[in-house]
Amino acid sequence: MINDPLKIFVTIVENKDLSQEAEELYLSHPNVSSQIQSLEEELGTKLVNSSSKHLELTQSGEIYYEYAKQILLLQEKAKQEIKRISNVLTGNLKVGASFTIGEYILPFVVAEFAAQYPKVEIETSIANTREIIQGVQANSLDIALVEGEVDHHSDILVRPLMEDEIILLVPNQHPLARLPIVTHEHLQDQVWILRESGSGTRAFSDKLFQEWGIKARKSYIFGSGQAIKQAVTAGLGIALVSRWIVRKELNAKELKTIRIKGNPLTRSFYLIGPKNHETSEAMEVFTEQLLTLESTTWRKLGKKGIVI
Repeated sequence: MINDPLKIFVTIVENKDLSQEAEELYLSHPNVSSQIQSLEEELGTKLVNSSSKHLELTQSGEIYYEYAKQILLLQEKAKQEIKRISNVLTGNLKVGASFTIGEYILPFVVAEFAAQYPKVEIETSIANTREIIQGVQANSLDIALVEGEVDHHSDILVRPLMEDEIILLVPNQHPLARLPIVTHEHLQDQVWILRESGSGTRAFSDKLFQEWGIKARKSYIFGSGQAIKQAVTAGLGIALVSRWIVRKELNAKELKTIRIKGNPLTRSFYLIGPKNHETSEAMEVFTEQLLTLESTTWRKLGKKGIVI
């Protein structure tokens, strides 16, 4: 049973049916009428011109209705803010991520969120971009972070999250490792280490190869960024990778990156979710934190070579 006169007033105004709304509010028709009369007495003015069943707002009622909606909205926002600062946010959250983000960024994202909201249960899934998009479409994932270009899907909401730099990775003993900078011609007839079809990194590489007319002498396919790193370290070939996945190796000088002549190669990381799907409070807070916080640990980690 709802005994808030303000909420009762807004509800019946929006439906213009005293009897129906009395039933939905679990109140008797006389009780609803009494609540409205109490408001009118408090305000010293008539709010509605009502018959036995239907109602019409007076000019005062129209004014009060607009302010009443704002008051109720502010009350709800206040409750949510109190929940957040009290760390009482609860619920379940299924978060997906493509491999680069899932292996090198998502753990930090989840850790920071969990530190603030420890009562939210989080389940993560990591796969290539194509599979993560399918998970969002099937509603098996509440929200996801993916790399590279996201095709237009009418059922998916896509929002840019940050920029990622793609770099050329070469073995230390590779002939290209002696060059300070390489051109498109240097990349011809090389042995390339590539990600599998459906990967955001693979889509980026394929597009670049087509634009630059690059023909590989031979290519090897691996299913994760970690495997790509190991293959390059073993001297199998060269690769285009996100700077995120080789930060430690580059600092330890275990691998070498060579600058390609021209502008830096960048792509976008995106936050995606179902477009017409009811969102939980946990999902809304998680989304807001991803899109609004600037000085997070994971963004600081990507500061070198990453455009925020």
